[in-house]
Amino acid sequence: MSMVREGRAGTSPVRSPRAPRAKAPGWLLVLAILCASTAAIPLVYLVARTTDAGFAEFADTLLRARVLQLALNSVLLAAAVTGSCLVLGTASAWALTRVRIPAPRAMLLVSALPLAVPSYLAAYGWLVWLPTLDGFFASWLIMTAVCTPYVTLPVVAALRGASGELEAVARTLGRGPWGAFRSATWPRVRPAALAGALLVALYTLSDFGLVAMLRFQTLTWGINSAYGASFDRNQAALLALMLVALALTVVAGEKRFRGQAGQGTGRGRMPLVPAGRWVTAALALVLAAPLVGVAVPVAGLTSRLVEAQTLRELDVARLGEAIGTTLGLAVAGALAAVMLALPIAVLAARYRGRLVAAVEAVGFLGHALPGIVVGLALVFFALAAVPALYQTVVVLIFGYAVLFMPKAIGTMRSGIAAVPGNLVDVSRMLGLSPLQSWWRVTARLALPGIGVSALLVAISVMKELPATLLLRPTGTSTLATELWSRTTVFEFGAAAPYAATLVLLAAVPAVVLSGFRGVAKEDL
Repeated sequence: MSMVREGRAGTSPVRSPRAPRAKAPGWLLVLAILCASTAAIPLVYLVARTTDAGFAEFADTLLRARVLQLALNSVLLAAAVTGSCLVLGTASAWALTRVRIPAPRAMLLVSALPLAVPSYLAAYGWLVWLPTLDGFFASWLIMTAVCTPYVTLPVVAALRGASGELEAVARTLGRGPWGAFRSATWPRVRPAALAGALLVALYTLSDFGLVAMLRFQTLTWGINSAYGASFDRNQAALLALMLVALALTVVAGEKRFRGQAGQGTGRGRMPLVPAGRWVTAALALVLAAPLVGVAVPVAGLTSRLVEAQTLRELDVARLGEAIGTTLGLAVAGALAAVMLALPIAVLAARYRGRLVAAVEAVGFLGHALPGIVVGLALVFFALAAVPALYQTVVVLIFGYAVLFMPKAIGTMRSGIAAVPGNLVDVSRMLGLSPLQSWWRVTARLALPGIGVSALLVAISVMKELPATLLLRPTGTSTLATELWSRTTVFEFGAAAPYAATLVLLAAVPAVVLSGFRGVAKEDL
C-alpha cells in the first residue's frame, strides 16, 4: 500500500489513515512502554522466583514422574483438541461456504454459539447428565466442541475473500470438491486456519475449570494443587513457568509454520456444490460443535432449573450479591484494560519501527499467559512487593487488565488506524495541541472501537475462573466462583441458577457487540 495519497490539485500530499509515521513522540513512547511493562510483570516475577529456587530444585522438579505426567497430559490434550478443531473447523467452514445447505446464515450463527459458553460451564452441563464423566476423552470431546468456532469463523472469512478461479480450474481438470479445495484453496486459507488453531492450543493449555471438573490432571491442575495444598511457592512457580514455556513454544511454532496468506488471482466465486444426499453429513459437520458444546449443556442446565427443589433452596440474596460483584468487576476490569491498552494502541496505529513493534508485542503477552499463571504470579508479587494489596480487589482488577489487554489493543488499534490522518493534521493547523487534537478528533471517531474493546474485556472478565479464584479478596464471590464451588462438591442443582445467570449476563454484551462492525477478526 502506498505510504501517501495525493490530495487535491495544488495541495500537498496527506497521509493515508493506514500510513503510520516513522517516529513517535517521546512522551507517548514512554507511556506505552510503561503500560506494556505491566503485562510482563507476571512472567518476570516467575523467572525471578525460579532463579531464586536454584538449578538443583528446578531440575529436581522437572524430572519428577508426576510433573512429567502432568506436562504430558497438557501437551496431549492440547495437541488432540487443536488437531480435531483444525479438521472439524475447516470442514464445517467448507460446508458453510462451498455446499448448498439450508439457511446458511442461520447455520453460521449457530456454529459460533459455543464461543458464548465457558468451558467449565459446558463441562457442568454434561456432568448433570453423566455425573461419572471424566478423563481424557471427555475433556477432549467437550473442549473440542467449545473451541471449534475459533477455527471455523476465520476460515469462513478467508474462504469468502479468496478467489474461486483456481479451485474452479482444478475442478475442470477432474479434481473432486475436496481435492480442488486441498490443492487450490487450502494454501490461501491456511494462515487463517492456523491462527485459529493457535487460539485453540492456548485456550486448552490454560484451561483449569473443565479439566478439574472432569478430573483430568494437567499442569493447571498441578499448579492449583501445589499452591492450595501446601502453599509450595517454588514448585507452583516452576510448574507455572513450564506452562508459559509450552504456550510460548506454541506461539513461536504457529508463526514459523503459518506462512503468508496467498492472494487471489481474480474475483471469481465458486458455485455451491449441491448437497443432495450428503446434506445430512454437511449439516452434521456444522452442528456437531454447537450440539456438544451448547445444546447438551443448556439442556442439562434447564433440567436443573425447572426442579422445584432448586428454586425452593435458592439463596436469592447470595445470587444477587454474586451478580453485583460480577458486574462491578467486569466494568472495573474493562476500564483498567482499556486504560492500559490505549497508549499501546495509539502507538501501534500511528507509528512504526522496531521499538514500536516490540512494545506492541509485549502488550500482547497476555495471550500466552494462562489465567492461573497470572493469578499465581500476582499472588507472589503482591506478597513480596506490596503486601498491603494482597487479597484486595486492586490486584484482582490488575490481573484482569494483564490477561485481557490484548483484546483491547487489537480492537482499539484498528479503530484508531481508521481515523483519517488528514483530519488530525487539519486540527493541528488550526492551533490545537496534540492532546486537544486527540480528544476532539481521534477519540471521538475511534469511540466505537474503544467501546467494542471494553465489551470484549467485560465478557472475558465475567467468564474468567482461575485468576479470580486465586486473586479474589476473602469473602468475595462471582457467578463463576459460585458455580465452581458448588460443582466441585457435586451440588449441580444449587449451581444451576448461577450458571444460568452467567450465561444471560454474558449474552447481553455479546448481543450489543454483534451490532458493531469494527470488531477485529483476531478478537473473535
